Amino acid sequence: MAEICVLRLGHRQMRDQRITTHVFLVARALGATEGVLSGDLDESVVKGIARVSEIWGGNFKVRHEPDWRKFLAERKRAGWKVAHLTMYGEDFRAAAKKLSAKNCVVVIGAGKVPREAYELADFNLSVTTQPHSEVGALALFLDRYFMGKELGKKFSGKIRIVPNVCGKVVQHVESD
Repeated sequence: MAEICVLRLGHRQMRDQRITTHVFLVARALGATEGVLSGDLDESVVKGIARVSEIWGGNFKVRHEPDWRKFLAERKRAGWKVAHLTMYGEDFRAAAKKLSAKNCVVVIGAGKVPREAYELADFNLSVTTQPHSEVGALALFLDRYFMGKELGKKFSGKIRIVPNVCGKVVQHVESD
């Protein structure tokens, strides 16, 4: 099975903490296998996502990578594809299908994305040509990449939500 790594490029601790956390929550919930934080080291994001995985299940981890260029070069040498989500690229729908069987690093910018990121990407993908949230772009990309199968992913954590028409049904799972 192909793997997805989400690279959050240019994280600023004082400005981007909440949205970066949401990027990684969506990545985890919708099938990505790894998150990489580049920019400011932010232990609260790394530890917060680790805690979510511990409670809700899954093996998703976030780590800090100070040199994103080196990271992308290493992944590309290992055969991974790099897809940069932006407003200024080709339509993402066809490309997401082409990428679906390949290991892929999905690059999501925080601040202004350096030109080099566009050049290093195998695909610069536009989810829409309108201003939008990187969280929404990531969710749409992952849904197309996994062709909807991520929505049925099962997690084995300490807590589970049981779908219910009305009200909340929360299961607390006993650990083995």
